[in-house]
Amino acid sequence: MTPPKAEGKGSLATPEAPSAVSLCAGVAKPEVMRNRSDFLRAASAQRQGTQGFMLQARARGDDTAVIRVGFTCSKKIGNAVARNRAKRRLRAVAQAVLPQAARPGWDYVLVGRPSATIERDFALLISDLQNALDRVHANAGGPRK
Repeated sequence: MTPPKAEGKGSLATPEAPSAVSLCAGVAKPEVMRNRSDFLRAASAQRQGTQGFMLQARARGDDTAVIRVGFTCSKKIGNAVARNRAKRRLRAVAQAVLPQAARPGWDYVLVGRPSATIERDFALLISDLQNALDRVHANAGGPRK
């Protein structure tokens, strides 16, 4: 049996959340990488360290305009609770920055750093990712899209 839906604007009514498409407003939403081989290819490409995490980035060289992103945290971060918290923060940072700053056809992997990823201020993590993307794309050559 399903509970009845709340109607009206009372305290039980929940507003509808905006869809992911409306949040990105015409910008492609990054796909999440899940295959180990994709992570290994990104690990052998460009790296840019920041205080909060390390960014690994590579141009795939295929004709797709899809942006892919992966997240990883080793056991050096801490127990499962700490690793999951670090990955949640990295996902939030990527969601805030990558739709505007990433290049189509690139793979990005964000690697958490012990204590820094969890303890660093969120605004600083966002600026870390923006600066790291600028440096990686500057090393790759060509204008930023």
